Amino acid sequence: MTDNTQQIISIAPMMDWTDRHCRHFHRLIAPSLTLYTEMVITGALIHGDAERFLRFDDTQHPVVLQLGGSDPADLAISAKMGETAGYDEINLNCGCPSERVQSGSFGACLMKEPELVATCIKAMQDTVSIPVTVKCRIGIDDSEDYGFLKEFIEVVSTKGGCKTFIIHARKAWLKGLSPKENREVPPLQYDIVYKIKENFPDLDIQINGGIKTMEQIKEVLSLSDITHSAAPNLAPNAPRACAHEAHLNGAMIGREAYQNPWFLRQIEEEFYGTQSLPSAEDIVMQMIPYIKDQQDRYDTPVKSITRHMTGLFQGIPGARAWRQILSTEVHKDGVTAEILETAFTKAFKA
Repeated sequence: MTDNTQQIISIAPMMDWTDRHCRHFHRLIAPSLTLYTEMVITGALIHGDAERFLRFDDTQHPVVLQLGGSDPADLAISAKMGETAGYDEINLNCGCPSERVQSGSFGACLMKEPELVATCIKAMQDTVSIPVTVKCRIGIDDSEDYGFLKEFIEVVSTKGGCKTFIIHARKAWLKGLSPKENREVPPLQYDIVYKIKENFPDLDIQINGGIKTMEQIKEVLSLSDITHSAAPNLAPNAPRACAHEAHLNGAMIGREAYQNPWFLRQIEEEFYGTQSLPSAEDIVMQMIPYIKDQQDRYDTPVKSITRHMTGLFQGIPGARAWRQILSTEVHKDGVTAEILETAFTKAFKA
Protein backbone atom coordinates (compact mmCIF):
# COMPACT_ATOMS: atom_id res chain seq x y z
CA MET A 1 0.00 0.00 0.00
CA THR A 2 1.30 3.46 -0.92
CA ASP A 3 2.39 5.67 1.96
CA ASN A 4 -0.35 8.33 2.20
CA THR A 5 0.26 9.43 5.77
CA GLN A 6 0.57 13.05 4.66
CA GLN A 7 -2.52 12.96 2.45
CA ILE A 8 -6.10 13.13 3.66
CA ILE A 9 -9.53 12.52 2.20
CA SER A 10 -12.30 14.80 3.39
CA ILE A 11 -16.00 15.32 2.80
CA ALA A 12 -16.86 18.80 1.59
CA PRO A 13 -18.96 21.26 3.57
CA MET A 14 -22.37 21.25 1.88
CA MET A 15 -25.15 23.63 2.85
CA ASP A 16 -28.32 21.86 4.06
CA TRP A 17 -26.53 18.51 3.87
CA THR A 18 -23.50 18.05 6.11
CA ASP A 19 -25.25 18.81 9.38
CA ARG A 20 -24.34 16.92 12.56
CA HIS A 21 -26.70 14.03 11.72
CA CYS A 22 -25.15 13.55 8.30
CA ARG A 23 -21.67 13.64 9.82
CA HIS A 24 -22.62 11.04 12.44
CA PHE A 25 -23.91 8.77 9.67
CA HIS A 26 -20.82 9.30 7.52
CA ARG A 27 -18.54 8.59 10.46
CA LEU A 28 -20.17 5.18 10.97
CA ILE A 29 -19.33 4.34 7.36
CA ALA A 30 -15.81 5.78 7.30
CA PRO A 31 -13.92 6.26 10.59
CA SER A 32 -10.87 8.04 9.12
CA LEU A 33 -12.17 10.66 6.69
CA THR A 34 -12.10 14.32 7.74
CA LEU A 35 -15.59 15.81 8.12
CA TYR A 36 -16.68 19.42 7.61
CA THR A 37 -19.69 21.27 8.94
CA GLU A 38 -21.99 23.25 6.76
CA MET A 39 -20.84 26.85 6.47
CA VAL A 40 -21.84 28.66 9.68
CA ILE A 41 -22.14 32.44 9.42
CA THR A 42 -20.40 34.41 12.16
CA GLY A 43 -23.54 36.40 12.94
CA ALA A 44 -25.44 33.20 13.66
CA LEU A 45 -22.85 32.23 16.28
CA ILE A 46 -22.40 35.64 17.87
CA HIS A 47 -26.03 36.74 17.86
CA GLY A 48 -27.94 33.45 17.51
CA ASP A 49 -28.19 30.04 19.13
CA ALA A 50 -24.51 29.14 19.07
CA GLU A 51 -24.96 25.87 20.91
CA ARG A 52 -27.35 24.60 18.24
CA PHE A 53 -24.99 25.51 15.41
CA LEU A 54 -21.88 24.09 17.10
CA ARG A 55 -23.35 20.93 18.61
CA PHE A 56 -21.76 17.62 17.55
CA ASP A 57 -20.84 14.30 19.11
CA ASP A 58 -17.30 13.18 19.88
CA THR A 59 -17.40 10.35 17.36
CA GLN A 60 -17.06 12.88 14.55
CA HIS A 61 -13.38 13.73 15.03
CA PRO A 62 -11.54 14.84 13.00
CA VAL A 63 -14.13 17.50 12.22
CA VAL A 64 -13.69 21.00 10.82
CA LEU A 65 -15.90 24.03 11.47
CA GLN A 66 -16.34 26.11 8.34
CA LEU A 67 -17.09 29.77 8.93
CA GLY A 68 -18.63 32.37 6.65
CA GLY A 69 -17.76 35.99 7.30
CA SER A 70 -15.47 38.86 6.40
CA ASP A 71 -15.04 40.82 9.63
CA PRO A 72 -11.75 39.84 11.31
CA ALA A 73 -13.03 40.50 14.83
CA ASP A 74 -16.22 38.50 14.32
CA LEU A 75 -14.27 35.65 12.75
CA ALA A 76 -11.84 35.60 15.65
CA ILE A 77 -14.71 35.40 18.15
CA SER A 78 -16.42 32.66 16.14
CA ALA A 79 -13.20 30.70 15.71
CA LYS A 80 -12.65 30.75 19.47
CA MET A 81 -16.20 29.51 19.99
CA GLY A 82 -15.46 26.66 17.58
CA GLU A 83 -12.26 25.74 19.36
CA THR A 84 -14.02 25.79 22.74
CA ALA A 85 -16.74 23.54 21.31
CA GLY A 86 -14.07 20.99 20.42
CA TYR A 87 -13.56 21.36 16.67
CA ASP A 88 -10.20 20.25 15.31
CA GLU A 89 -9.80 23.01 12.73
CA ILE A 90 -11.40 26.23 11.52
CA ASN A 91 -11.94 26.80 7.80
CA LEU A 92 -12.81 30.11 6.12
CA ASN A 93 -15.21 29.89 3.18
CA CYS A 94 -13.82 31.80 0.19
CA GLY A 95 -15.59 29.74 -2.43
CA CYS A 96 -19.38 29.93 -2.06
CA PRO A 97 -20.86 31.96 -4.98
CA SER A 98 -24.49 32.29 -3.83
CA GLU A 99 -26.08 35.73 -3.98
CA ARG A 100 -27.08 35.49 -0.33
CA VAL A 101 -23.46 34.98 0.66
CA GLN A 102 -22.29 37.74 -1.67
CA SER A 103 -24.74 40.15 -0.04
CA GLY A 104 -22.81 39.59 3.18
CA SER A 105 -19.51 40.28 1.39
CA PHE A 106 -18.02 36.86 2.04
CA GLY A 107 -17.69 33.53 0.28
CA ALA A 108 -16.16 33.54 -3.21
CA CYS A 109 -16.21 37.32 -3.51
CA LEU A 110 -13.53 37.41 -0.81
CA MET A 111 -11.05 36.17 -3.40
CA LYS A 112 -11.07 39.73 -4.79
CA GLU A 113 -9.68 40.92 -1.45
CA PRO A 114 -6.69 38.75 -0.51
CA GLU A 115 -5.39 41.39 1.92
CA LEU A 116 -8.66 41.24 3.85
CA VAL A 117 -8.61 37.44 3.84
CA ALA A 118 -5.04 37.54 5.19
CA THR A 119 -6.17 39.86 7.97
CA CYS A 120 -9.08 37.54 8.79
CA ILE A 121 -6.86 34.47 8.90
CA LYS A 122 -4.29 36.20 11.13
CA ALA A 123 -7.03 37.40 13.50
CA MET A 124 -8.28 33.84 13.90
CA GLN A 125 -4.82 32.35 14.24
CA ASP A 126 -3.97 34.88 16.94
CA THR A 127 -7.04 33.71 18.86
CA VAL A 128 -6.98 29.92 18.56
CA SER A 129 -4.36 27.20 18.79
CA ILE A 130 -5.98 24.87 16.24
CA PRO A 131 -5.27 25.15 12.48
CA VAL A 132 -7.02 27.83 10.43
CA THR A 133 -7.45 27.00 6.74
CA VAL A 134 -9.06 28.39 3.57
CA LYS A 135 -11.39 26.81 1.02
CA CYS A 136 -11.52 28.72 -2.25
CA ARG A 137 -12.04 28.45 -6.01
CA ILE A 138 -9.37 28.77 -8.71
CA GLY A 139 -10.81 32.18 -9.58
CA ILE A 140 -13.93 34.27 -10.04
CA ASP A 141 -15.68 35.58 -13.16
CA ASP A 142 -13.18 36.56 -15.86
CA SER A 143 -10.10 36.57 -13.62
CA GLU A 144 -6.85 35.36 -15.14
CA ASP A 145 -6.80 31.60 -14.79
CA TYR A 146 -3.55 31.19 -12.85
CA GLY A 147 -2.20 34.62 -11.90
CA PHE A 148 -5.28 35.56 -9.91
CA LEU A 149 -5.14 32.42 -7.77
CA LYS A 150 -1.36 32.65 -7.37
CA GLU A 151 -1.62 36.18 -5.98
CA PHE A 152 -4.44 35.16 -3.63
CA ILE A 153 -2.48 32.18 -2.28
CA GLU A 154 0.71 34.23 -1.97
CA VAL A 155 -0.88 37.06 0.00
CA VAL A 156 -2.99 34.88 2.29
CA SER A 157 -0.11 32.51 3.05
CA THR A 158 2.62 35.11 3.59
CA LYS A 159 0.65 37.89 5.27
CA GLY A 160 -2.05 35.77 6.92
CA GLY A 161 0.05 32.75 7.78
CA CYS A 162 -2.38 30.26 6.22
CA LYS A 163 -0.64 26.97 5.44
CA THR A 164 -3.56 24.93 4.06
CA PHE A 165 -5.76 25.69 1.05
CA ILE A 166 -8.55 23.43 -0.20
CA ILE A 167 -9.10 24.49 -3.81
CA HIS A 168 -12.23 23.76 -5.81
CA ALA A 169 -10.82 23.41 -9.32
CA ARG A 170 -13.52 25.51 -10.96
CA LYS A 171 -14.05 29.23 -11.21
CA ALA A 172 -16.99 30.80 -9.40
CA TRP A 173 -19.24 33.01 -11.49
CA LEU A 174 -20.72 35.59 -9.15
CA LYS A 175 -23.45 36.61 -11.60
CA GLY A 176 -25.48 34.58 -14.04
CA LEU A 177 -25.08 31.10 -12.54
CA SER A 178 -26.91 29.46 -9.66
CA PRO A 179 -24.92 27.68 -6.92
CA LYS A 180 -25.82 24.36 -8.57
CA GLU A 181 -24.65 25.61 -11.98
CA ASN A 182 -21.47 26.91 -10.37
CA ARG A 183 -20.71 23.32 -9.33
CA GLU A 184 -21.21 21.98 -12.84
CA VAL A 185 -20.86 24.59 -15.61
CA PRO A 186 -17.39 26.14 -15.13
CA PRO A 187 -14.86 23.61 -16.46
CA LEU A 188 -12.63 21.69 -14.08
CA GLN A 189 -9.03 22.88 -14.28
CA TYR A 190 -7.03 20.52 -12.10
CA ASP A 191 -3.80 21.63 -13.76
CA ILE A 192 -4.06 25.02 -12.07
CA VAL A 193 -4.22 23.39 -8.64
CA TYR A 194 -1.17 21.28 -9.46
CA LYS A 195 0.71 24.34 -10.64
CA ILE A 196 -0.06 26.04 -7.32
CA LYS A 197 1.39 23.05 -5.46
CA GLU A 198 4.48 23.07 -7.66
CA ASN A 199 5.06 26.78 -6.99
CA PHE A 200 4.16 26.60 -3.29
CA PRO A 201 5.64 23.22 -2.30
CA ASP A 202 5.67 24.05 1.41
CA LEU A 203 1.93 24.70 1.53
CA ASP A 204 -0.69 22.04 2.15
CA ILE A 205 -2.76 22.04 -1.06
CA GLN A 206 -5.88 19.88 -1.31
CA ILE A 207 -8.15 19.51 -4.34
CA ASN A 208 -11.94 19.51 -4.67
CA GLY A 209 -14.30 19.23 -7.62
CA GLY A 210 -15.65 16.40 -9.75
CA ILE A 211 -14.06 13.52 -7.83
CA LYS A 212 -16.47 10.60 -7.89
CA THR A 213 -14.41 7.39 -8.04
CA MET A 214 -11.56 5.72 -6.21
CA GLU A 215 -9.58 5.79 -9.45
CA GLN A 216 -9.90 9.58 -9.59
CA ILE A 217 -8.73 9.91 -5.99
CA LYS A 218 -5.65 7.81 -6.72
CA GLU A 219 -4.91 9.82 -9.81
CA VAL A 220 -5.32 13.34 -8.48
CA LEU A 221 -3.14 12.41 -5.51
CA SER A 222 -0.58 10.81 -7.83
CA LEU A 223 -0.92 7.51 -6.01
CA SER A 224 -0.93 5.52 -9.25
CA ASP A 225 0.21 5.75 -12.85
CA ILE A 226 -3.31 5.57 -14.25
CA THR A 227 -3.58 7.07 -17.75
CA HIS A 228 -6.56 8.23 -19.74
CA SER A 229 -6.67 5.11 -21.89
CA ALA A 230 -6.22 2.81 -18.89
CA ALA A 231 -8.94 4.42 -16.80
CA PRO A 232 -12.23 4.36 -18.72
CA ASN A 233 -14.22 4.94 -15.52
CA LEU A 234 -12.85 8.44 -14.95
CA ALA A 235 -15.16 11.32 -15.73
CA PRO A 236 -14.59 12.34 -19.37
CA ASN A 237 -13.97 15.99 -18.45
CA ALA A 238 -11.65 15.25 -15.53
CA PRO A 239 -8.15 16.57 -16.29
CA ARG A 240 -5.32 14.11 -15.78
CA ALA A 241 -2.75 14.58 -13.06
CA CYS A 242 -0.04 12.21 -14.23
CA ALA A 243 2.03 14.83 -16.05
CA HIS A 244 2.74 16.72 -12.83
CA GLU A 245 5.52 16.12 -10.36
CA ALA A 246 3.76 17.73 -7.42
CA HIS A 247 1.84 15.50 -5.04
CA LEU A 248 -1.21 17.14 -3.54
CA ASN A 249 -1.85 16.83 0.18
CA GLY A 250 -5.44 15.72 -0.01
CA ALA A 251 -8.67 15.31 -1.95
CA MET A 252 -12.14 16.50 -0.95
CA ILE A 253 -15.25 14.58 -1.99
CA GLY A 254 -18.39 16.59 -2.67
CA ARG A 255 -21.88 15.52 -3.77
CA GLU A 256 -20.87 11.91 -4.41
CA ALA A 257 -20.43 11.45 -0.66
CA TYR A 258 -24.04 12.42 -0.14
CA GLN A 259 -25.64 10.76 -3.15
CA ASN A 260 -23.64 7.53 -2.80
CA PRO A 261 -22.45 7.37 0.82
CA TRP A 262 -21.18 3.78 0.56
CA PHE A 263 -18.45 5.19 -1.69
CA LEU A 264 -16.93 6.43 1.56
CA ARG A 265 -16.51 2.82 2.70
CA GLN A 266 -14.51 2.05 -0.43
CA ILE A 267 -12.26 5.00 0.35
CA GLU A 268 -11.87 3.90 3.95
CA GLU A 269 -10.86 0.37 3.00
CA GLU A 270 -8.68 1.10 -0.03
CA PHE A 271 -7.03 4.37 1.01
CA TYR A 272 -6.74 3.95 4.76
CA GLY A 273 -6.64 0.15 4.83
CA THR A 274 -9.28 -0.08 7.56
CA GLN A 275 -10.87 -3.51 7.95
CA SER A 276 -13.56 -5.19 10.09
CA LEU A 277 -16.01 -2.33 9.67
CA PRO A 278 -19.78 -2.58 10.30
CA SER A 279 -21.96 -3.69 7.39
CA ALA A 280 -24.57 -1.42 5.85
CA GLU A 281 -27.24 -3.29 7.81
CA ASP A 282 -25.26 -2.80 11.03
CA ILE A 283 -25.06 0.93 10.33
CA VAL A 284 -28.82 1.13 9.77
CA MET A 285 -29.39 -0.55 13.12
CA GLN A 286 -26.85 1.72 14.84
CA MET A 287 -28.69 4.78 13.57
CA ILE A 288 -31.87 3.73 15.40
CA PRO A 289 -30.59 4.46 18.95
CA TYR A 290 -28.97 7.63 17.62
CA ILE A 291 -32.31 8.86 16.31
CA LYS A 292 -34.00 7.98 19.61
CA ASP A 293 -31.36 9.91 21.53
CA GLN A 294 -31.76 12.98 19.30
CA GLN A 295 -35.53 12.79 19.68
CA ASP A 296 -35.31 12.55 23.46
CA ARG A 297 -32.71 15.29 23.89
CA TYR A 298 -33.62 17.79 21.18
CA ASP A 299 -37.03 16.72 19.85
CA THR A 300 -35.40 16.14 16.44
CA PRO A 301 -37.83 14.88 13.77
CA VAL A 302 -36.99 11.44 12.39
CA LYS A 303 -37.04 12.79 8.83
CA SER A 304 -34.29 15.30 9.67
CA ILE A 305 -31.92 12.37 10.17
CA THR A 306 -33.15 9.69 7.78
CA ARG A 307 -32.99 12.08 4.80
CA HIS A 308 -29.22 11.66 4.82
CA MET A 309 -29.52 7.89 4.47
CA THR A 310 -31.60 7.53 1.30
CA GLY A 311 -28.57 6.89 -0.94
CA LEU A 312 -26.95 4.27 1.28
CA PHE A 313 -27.85 1.34 -0.96
CA GLN A 314 -27.42 3.04 -4.33
CA GLY A 315 -27.01 0.50 -7.13
CA ILE A 316 -28.16 -2.45 -5.01
CA PRO A 317 -31.43 -4.35 -5.75
CA GLY A 318 -34.00 -3.04 -3.28
CA ALA A 319 -32.52 0.48 -3.16
CA ARG A 320 -35.58 1.99 -4.81
CA ALA A 321 -37.92 0.57 -2.15
CA TRP A 322 -35.54 1.81 0.56
CA ARG A 323 -35.52 5.33 -0.88
CA GLN A 324 -39.27 5.36 -1.34
CA ILE A 325 -40.01 4.43 2.26
CA LEU A 326 -37.51 6.95 3.64
CA SER A 327 -38.92 9.63 1.35
CA THR A 328 -42.59 9.10 2.19
CA GLU A 329 -43.28 7.13 5.37
CA VAL A 330 -41.02 9.33 7.54
CA HIS A 331 -43.34 12.28 6.96
CA LYS A 332 -46.32 10.58 8.56
CA ASP A 333 -47.50 11.44 12.06
CA GLY A 334 -46.13 9.30 14.86
CA VAL A 335 -43.23 7.83 12.90
CA THR A 336 -40.44 6.45 15.11
CA ALA A 337 -36.81 5.46 14.67
CA GLU A 338 -37.93 1.91 13.93
CA ILE A 339 -38.91 3.10 10.44
CA LEU A 340 -35.32 2.29 9.50
CA GLU A 341 -35.70 -1.37 10.46
CA THR A 342 -39.04 -1.50 8.65
CA ALA A 343 -37.55 0.04 5.52
CA PHE A 344 -34.59 -2.33 5.52
CA THR A 345 -36.79 -5.40 5.99
CA LYS A 346 -39.22 -4.42 3.23
CA ALA A 347 -36.48 -3.45 0.81
CA PHE A 348 -34.02 -6.28 1.31
CA LYS A 349 -35.64 -9.12 3.23
CA ALA A 350 -39.20 -9.27 1.95
